[in-house]
Amino acid sequence: MNIAIVGLGLMGGSLSLSLKQKSSQYSFIGVDHNPQHCREAVTRGLVSRCLTLEQAMEEADVILLTVPVDAIEQLLPTVLDQLSPDQVVMDFGSTKERICNSVRQHPKRGQYVAAHPMAGTENTGPAAAIAGLYSGKINILCEAGHSSASALRTAADIFTDLEMETIKMDARSHDMHTAYISHLSHVSSFMLGLTVLDIEKNEKNIFNLAGSGFQSTVRLAMSSPEMWAPIFLQNSRHISLALEEYISHLQEFKKLIDSHDGGEMIRSMERANDIRRILKKE
Repeated sequence: MNIAIVGLGLMGGSLSLSLKQKSSQYSFIGVDHNPQHCREAVTRGLVSRCLTLEQAMEEADVILLTVPVDAIEQLLPTVLDQLSPDQVVMDFGSTKERICNSVRQHPKRGQYVAAHPMAGTENTGPAAAIAGLYSGKINILCEAGHSSASALRTAADIFTDLEMETIKMDARSHDMHTAYISHLSHVSSFMLGLTVLDIEKNEKNIFNLAGSGFQSTVRLAMSSPEMWAPIFLQNSRHISLALEEYISHLQEFKKLIDSHDGGEMIRSMERANDIRRILKKE
């Protein structure tokens, strides 16, 4: 299976490394507007060579879009226009409703599979690629009923070889749930980093005093703004509602601190502790 990876970063590069470990049936072509990314991806063995999108589509069985979600929304209809009947296009975007809506009436909609592997790190570019990134993680297929049986089989083969568990969801529900589970945590981390930088002007203090708790909480603030700004904009409705709820909890907790209400503070944190029970479920 020849896969064209459009966007040579963490997600596409990790897919290449992971599938190469699994089977020799896979080969990879790269497409990226950044020449340095192309050179690095070839040097690291993520792809055999880089081509233009048009050239890559002439050779690929699967076209995988791992660029920012605004670019996916723009590219997807054009890619579908040019697909031959036996080709499949798949995206790994973190939002789905607008992307799916952009091709809902497209005559080749069945050749598109809308996927979102729930995996990643804060790092970007070809150097961020990790073999095994996807293993044991959840993959979400959105609007699977609009994809053809053959396209879904091709996608299923890939996700099986990545050792992922796949669940299905409609695009609107996906965006709502990821707003709370994924997107809100990134907003929170970005703003925590900004708050610390604004208040603590002594960089040496930040370096010396930042323990593992702070580093794990603020890790997501090192993520790519170019990738995350389009996600926040595309999912703005759900993220805004999530932020309203989050801000409300922050304000209530501030009141407990200001009033020195230790008892209620403990009860509030104990309620939050229940997240451990959910996350530790087998």
